[in-house]
Amino acid sequence: MAIIFFGTPEFAIPSLRALHDAGEDIAAAVTRRDAPKGRSRTPSPPPVKELALGYGLKVLQPKSMKDPGFADELEKMKPEFLAVVAYGRILTSEILSIPKIAPVNVHASLLPRYRGASPIAWAIINGERETGVTTMVMAPGLDAGDILLQEKTAILPGDTKEGLSRRLSEMGAELLVKTLRGMREGRLKPVPQGGGATFAPPLKKEDGLINWNRSAREIFNFVRGTYPWPGAFCFLGGERIKFLKVEPVVNEGKNPGAIEKADGELLVGTASGLLRILKIQPEGKRPMSARDFLQGRKIKKGDVFSGAVQVS
Repeated sequence: MAIIFFGTPEFAIPSLRALHDAGEDIAAAVTRRDAPKGRSRTPSPPPVKELALGYGLKVLQPKSMKDPGFADELEKMKPEFLAVVAYGRILTSEILSIPKIAPVNVHASLLPRYRGASPIAWAIINGERETGVTTMVMAPGLDAGDILLQEKTAILPGDTKEGLSRRLSEMGAELLVKTLRGMREGRLKPVPQGGGATFAPPLKKEDGLINWNRSAREIFNFVRGTYPWPGAFCFLGGERIKFLKVEPVVNEGKNPGAIEKADGELLVGTASGLLRILKIQPEGKRPMSARDFLQGRKIKKGDVFSGAVQVS
Protein backbone atom coordinates (compact mmCIF):
# COMPACT_ATOMS: atom_id res chain seq x y z
CA MET A 1 0.00 0.00 0.00
CA ALA A 2 1.06 3.57 -0.64
CA ILE A 3 2.73 6.22 1.48
CA ILE A 4 2.09 9.93 1.01
CA PHE A 5 5.13 11.97 2.04
CA PHE A 6 4.80 15.48 3.47
CA GLY A 7 7.98 17.58 3.73
CA THR A 8 9.62 20.76 2.54
CA PRO A 9 13.20 21.71 3.57
CA GLU A 10 16.59 20.01 3.48
CA PHE A 11 15.84 18.31 6.80
CA ALA A 12 13.18 16.18 5.06
CA ILE A 13 15.44 15.05 2.21
CA PRO A 14 17.10 12.06 3.97
CA SER A 15 13.68 10.71 4.98
CA LEU A 16 12.28 10.85 1.45
CA ARG A 17 15.48 9.29 0.13
CA ALA A 18 15.39 6.53 2.75
CA LEU A 19 11.79 5.61 1.92
CA HIS A 20 12.63 5.53 -1.80
CA ASP A 21 15.76 3.43 -1.25
CA ALA A 22 13.81 1.04 0.98
CA GLY A 23 11.47 0.33 -1.92
CA GLU A 24 8.42 1.92 -0.32
CA ASP A 25 5.54 2.80 -2.64
CA ILE A 26 5.43 6.61 -2.45
CA ALA A 27 2.21 7.72 -4.09
CA ALA A 28 2.94 11.45 -3.86
CA ALA A 29 5.07 14.08 -2.17
CA VAL A 30 3.23 17.02 -0.65
CA THR A 31 5.35 20.12 -0.16
CA ARG A 32 5.08 23.88 0.27
CA ARG A 33 4.74 26.17 -2.73
CA ASP A 34 7.74 27.55 -4.60
CA ALA A 35 9.06 30.61 -2.75
CA PRO A 36 10.88 33.70 -4.07
CA LYS A 37 14.60 33.72 -3.30
CA GLY A 38 17.59 35.98 -3.84
CA ARG A 39 17.65 39.55 -4.99
CA SER A 40 15.72 38.69 -8.14
CA ARG A 41 12.94 37.10 -6.02
CA THR A 42 12.67 34.31 -8.57
CA PRO A 43 10.36 31.49 -7.39
CA SER A 44 12.47 28.54 -6.25
CA PRO A 45 11.19 25.01 -5.62
CA PRO A 46 11.61 23.54 -2.11
CA PRO A 47 14.26 20.80 -1.77
CA VAL A 48 11.65 18.04 -1.38
CA LYS A 49 10.01 18.99 -4.68
CA GLU A 50 13.32 18.77 -6.54
CA LEU A 51 14.13 15.32 -5.14
CA ALA A 52 10.59 14.03 -5.65
CA LEU A 53 10.56 15.10 -9.30
CA GLY A 54 13.95 13.43 -9.73
CA TYR A 55 12.36 10.20 -8.52
CA GLY A 56 9.43 10.68 -10.90
CA LEU A 57 6.96 11.13 -8.06
CA LYS A 58 3.72 13.04 -8.18
CA VAL A 59 4.14 16.40 -6.41
CA LEU A 60 1.31 18.30 -4.74
CA GLN A 61 1.71 21.90 -3.56
CA PRO A 62 -1.58 23.00 -2.00
CA LYS A 63 -1.96 26.58 -0.88
CA SER A 64 -3.85 25.34 2.16
CA MET A 65 -4.81 22.03 3.73
CA LYS A 66 -8.39 23.14 3.07
CA ASP A 67 -7.93 23.59 -0.69
CA PRO A 68 -11.04 22.28 -2.49
CA GLY A 69 -10.54 18.69 -3.50
CA PHE A 70 -7.15 18.26 -1.79
CA ALA A 71 -8.32 15.84 0.90
CA ASP A 72 -10.35 13.92 -1.70
CA GLU A 73 -7.25 13.56 -3.89
CA LEU A 74 -5.30 12.09 -0.97
CA GLU A 75 -8.18 9.80 -0.08
CA LYS A 76 -8.23 8.33 -3.59
CA MET A 77 -4.60 7.19 -3.17
CA LYS A 78 -5.73 4.94 -0.27
CA PRO A 79 -2.50 5.47 1.68
CA GLU A 80 -1.29 3.12 4.36
CA PHE A 81 0.67 5.93 6.03
CA LEU A 82 1.22 9.65 5.88
CA ALA A 83 4.93 10.26 6.55
CA VAL A 84 5.42 13.85 7.70
CA VAL A 85 8.87 15.41 8.10
CA ALA A 86 9.24 19.19 8.55
CA TYR A 87 6.34 19.95 6.23
CA GLY A 88 5.68 23.35 7.76
CA ARG A 89 1.90 23.35 8.02
CA ILE A 90 -0.58 21.90 10.51
CA LEU A 91 -2.57 19.01 9.03
CA THR A 92 -6.33 19.06 9.54
CA SER A 93 -8.17 16.32 11.42
CA GLU A 94 -9.75 15.30 8.12
CA ILE A 95 -6.36 14.68 6.52
CA LEU A 96 -4.96 12.95 9.62
CA SER A 97 -7.83 10.44 9.41
CA ILE A 98 -7.05 9.40 5.82
CA PRO A 99 -4.29 6.75 6.16
CA LYS A 100 -5.27 3.14 6.84
CA ILE A 101 -2.66 2.64 9.58
CA ALA A 102 -1.48 6.05 10.82
CA PRO A 103 -0.12 9.50 10.08
CA VAL A 104 3.50 9.37 11.33
CA ASN A 105 5.67 12.38 12.09
CA VAL A 106 9.44 12.69 12.57
CA HIS A 107 10.22 15.36 15.18
CA ALA A 108 13.74 16.56 16.00
CA SER A 109 13.61 16.33 19.79
CA LEU A 110 13.04 13.85 22.58
CA LEU A 111 9.35 14.49 23.08
CA PRO A 112 7.64 15.73 25.16
CA ARG A 113 10.53 18.20 25.40
CA TYR A 114 10.79 20.88 22.73
CA ARG A 115 7.48 20.60 20.98
CA GLY A 116 7.21 23.17 18.20
CA ALA A 117 8.93 24.59 15.15
CA SER A 118 12.54 25.12 16.33
CA PRO A 119 13.54 22.24 18.61
CA ILE A 120 17.15 21.99 17.41
CA ALA A 121 17.92 25.67 17.89
CA TRP A 122 16.40 25.86 21.37
CA ALA A 123 18.08 22.67 22.59
CA ILE A 124 21.47 24.21 21.78
CA ILE A 125 20.58 27.69 23.04
CA ASN A 126 19.40 26.22 26.35
CA GLY A 127 22.63 24.29 26.83
CA GLU A 128 21.14 20.80 26.62
CA ARG A 129 23.67 17.98 26.63
CA GLU A 130 21.59 15.62 24.52
CA THR A 131 18.70 15.62 22.11
CA GLY A 132 17.38 13.20 19.52
CA VAL A 133 14.54 12.32 17.21
CA THR A 134 11.07 10.99 17.89
CA THR A 135 8.55 9.30 15.62
CA MET A 136 4.97 9.70 16.74
CA VAL A 137 1.40 9.13 15.64
CA MET A 138 0.10 12.55 14.67
CA ALA A 139 -2.89 13.95 16.53
CA PRO A 140 -4.55 17.35 16.84
CA GLY A 141 -2.40 19.60 19.01
CA LEU A 142 1.22 20.74 18.84
CA ASP A 143 3.46 17.64 18.63
CA ALA A 144 1.31 15.95 21.27
CA GLY A 145 0.80 12.56 19.59
CA ASP A 146 1.72 9.17 21.03
CA ILE A 147 5.39 8.19 20.77
CA LEU A 148 6.51 5.30 18.57
CA LEU A 149 10.32 5.31 18.60
CA GLN A 150 13.07 7.59 19.92
CA GLU A 151 16.81 7.78 19.43
CA LYS A 152 19.24 9.97 21.40
CA THR A 153 22.43 11.78 20.46
CA ALA A 154 24.83 13.97 22.42
CA ILE A 155 25.01 17.69 21.66
CA LEU A 156 28.72 18.31 21.15
CA PRO A 157 30.52 21.61 21.93
CA GLY A 158 31.17 22.13 18.23
CA ASP A 159 27.58 21.53 17.14
CA THR A 160 25.68 24.36 15.49
CA LYS A 161 22.01 24.30 14.54
CA GLU A 162 23.09 23.59 10.96
CA GLY A 163 25.41 20.69 11.80
CA LEU A 164 23.15 19.09 14.39
CA SER A 165 20.21 19.39 12.00
CA ARG A 166 22.10 17.34 9.40
CA ARG A 167 22.85 14.63 11.94
CA LEU A 168 19.31 14.48 13.25
CA SER A 169 17.85 14.42 9.74
CA GLU A 170 19.83 11.26 8.96
CA MET A 171 18.84 9.69 12.29
CA GLY A 172 15.22 10.59 11.64
CA ALA A 173 15.29 8.98 8.20
CA GLU A 174 16.47 5.64 9.62
CA LEU A 175 13.97 5.85 12.45
CA LEU A 176 11.11 6.55 10.04
CA VAL A 177 11.80 3.44 7.98
CA LYS A 178 12.03 1.33 11.18
CA THR A 179 8.82 2.87 12.47
CA LEU A 180 6.74 2.15 9.38
CA ARG A 181 8.01 -1.43 9.22
CA GLY A 182 7.35 -1.96 12.92
CA MET A 183 3.81 -0.62 12.70
CA ARG A 184 3.07 -2.59 9.56
CA GLU A 185 4.20 -5.79 11.29
CA GLY A 186 2.35 -4.99 14.52
CA ARG A 187 5.56 -4.79 16.59
CA LEU A 188 5.19 -1.13 17.60
CA LYS A 189 2.56 0.18 19.97
CA PRO A 190 2.11 3.94 20.48
CA VAL A 191 2.90 5.19 23.99
CA PRO A 192 1.31 8.40 25.31
CA GLN A 193 3.69 11.25 26.04
CA GLY A 194 4.38 11.84 29.72
CA GLY A 195 4.43 15.15 31.54
CA GLY A 196 7.11 17.81 31.45
CA ALA A 197 6.41 19.18 27.98
CA THR A 198 8.50 22.16 26.91
CA PHE A 199 8.13 24.26 23.78
CA ALA A 200 10.36 25.54 20.98
CA PRO A 201 8.68 28.52 19.28
CA PRO A 202 9.77 29.68 15.82
CA LEU A 203 12.77 32.00 15.67
CA LYS A 204 12.34 35.38 13.98
CA LYS A 205 15.06 37.50 12.40
CA GLU A 206 15.16 39.87 15.34
CA ASP A 207 15.63 36.98 17.78
CA GLY A 208 19.30 36.84 16.81
CA LEU A 209 20.14 40.01 18.77
CA ILE A 210 22.79 39.17 21.39
CA ASN A 211 22.04 39.91 25.04
CA TRP A 212 25.39 40.79 26.59
CA ASN A 213 23.86 40.51 30.07
CA ARG A 214 24.08 36.74 29.65
CA SER A 215 27.18 34.71 30.57
CA ALA A 216 29.89 33.86 28.07
CA ARG A 217 28.74 30.23 28.10
CA GLU A 218 25.13 31.22 27.38
CA ILE A 219 26.15 33.50 24.50
CA PHE A 220 28.39 30.73 23.13
CA ASN A 221 25.32 28.44 23.06
CA PHE A 222 23.20 31.22 21.56
CA VAL A 223 25.63 31.77 18.67
CA ARG A 224 25.70 28.05 17.89
CA GLY A 225 21.94 27.67 18.19
CA THR A 226 21.15 30.53 15.82
CA TYR A 227 23.72 29.60 13.14
CA PRO A 228 23.21 30.08 10.24
CA TRP A 229 19.76 31.64 10.69
CA PRO A 230 18.75 34.06 12.08
CA GLY A 231 22.38 34.44 13.09
CA ALA A 232 23.67 36.06 16.29
CA PHE A 233 24.25 39.76 15.79
CA CYS A 234 24.90 43.06 17.55
CA PHE A 235 26.06 46.56 16.60
CA LEU A 236 29.36 48.41 16.78
CA GLY A 237 29.18 52.12 16.06
CA GLY A 238 25.91 51.57 14.19
CA GLU A 239 27.35 48.77 12.04
CA ARG A 240 25.51 45.46 12.20
CA ILE A 241 27.91 42.63 13.03
CA LYS A 242 27.20 38.89 12.93
CA PHE A 243 29.13 36.55 15.22
CA LEU A 244 29.65 33.23 13.45
CA LYS A 245 32.03 31.43 15.81
CA VAL A 246 32.96 32.23 19.39
CA GLU A 247 34.25 30.50 22.51
CA PRO A 248 33.84 31.26 26.21
CA VAL A 249 36.86 32.20 28.28
CA VAL A 250 36.93 31.40 31.98
CA ASN A 251 37.54 34.79 33.49
CA GLU A 252 35.87 37.34 35.67
CA GLY A 253 32.91 39.02 34.02
CA LYS A 254 33.46 42.70 33.35
CA ASN A 255 31.43 45.24 31.41
CA PRO A 256 28.87 43.34 29.29
CA GLY A 257 29.43 44.08 25.60
CA ALA A 258 32.64 46.03 26.21
CA ILE A 259 35.75 45.09 24.26
CA GLU A 260 38.41 43.93 26.71
CA LYS A 261 41.09 43.18 24.12
CA ALA A 262 41.45 44.21 20.47
CA ASP A 263 45.12 43.48 19.86
CA GLY A 264 45.65 40.26 17.89
CA GLU A 265 42.47 38.76 19.30
CA LEU A 266 39.02 40.07 20.13
CA LEU A 267 37.69 39.54 23.66
CA VAL A 268 34.34 40.92 24.81
CA GLY A 269 32.95 41.17 28.33
CA THR A 270 29.75 39.43 29.40
CA ALA A 271 27.85 39.10 32.68
CA SER A 272 30.13 36.20 33.58
CA GLY A 273 33.36 35.44 31.75
CA LEU A 274 34.80 36.77 28.52
CA LEU A 275 33.82 35.83 24.98
CA ARG A 276 36.56 35.22 22.42
CA ILE A 277 35.37 36.10 18.92
CA LEU A 278 36.81 33.74 16.30
CA LYS A 279 34.76 34.38 13.16
CA ILE A 280 32.73 37.44 12.35
CA GLN A 281 30.78 39.00 9.48
CA PRO A 282 30.24 42.75 9.15
CA GLU A 283 27.09 43.76 7.30
CA GLY A 284 27.54 43.50 3.52
CA LYS A 285 30.94 41.83 3.89
CA ARG A 286 32.27 38.29 3.68
CA PRO A 287 32.84 36.20 6.80
CA MET A 288 36.31 36.76 8.25
CA SER A 289 38.48 35.95 11.22
CA ALA A 290 38.47 38.32 14.17
CA ARG A 291 42.11 39.15 13.40
CA ASP A 292 41.20 40.24 9.86
CA PHE A 293 38.25 42.20 11.23
CA LEU A 294 40.53 44.17 13.54
CA GLN A 295 42.98 45.07 10.80
CA GLY A 296 42.31 48.49 9.32
CA ARG A 297 39.73 49.36 11.96
CA LYS A 298 40.24 51.77 14.80
CA ILE A 299 38.81 49.45 17.43
CA LYS A 300 40.14 49.76 20.94
CA LYS A 301 39.61 48.40 24.42
CA GLY A 302 36.51 49.97 25.94
CA ASP A 303 34.51 50.18 22.71
CA VAL A 304 31.11 48.57 23.19
CA PHE A 305 29.07 46.11 21.14
CA SER A 306 25.45 47.07 21.67
CA GLY A 307 22.85 44.32 21.88
CA ALA A 308 19.70 43.37 23.72
CA VAL A 309 18.66 44.94 26.97
CA GLN A 310 18.38 42.86 30.11
CA VAL A 311 15.98 39.99 29.45
CA SER A 312 14.33 38.11 32.30
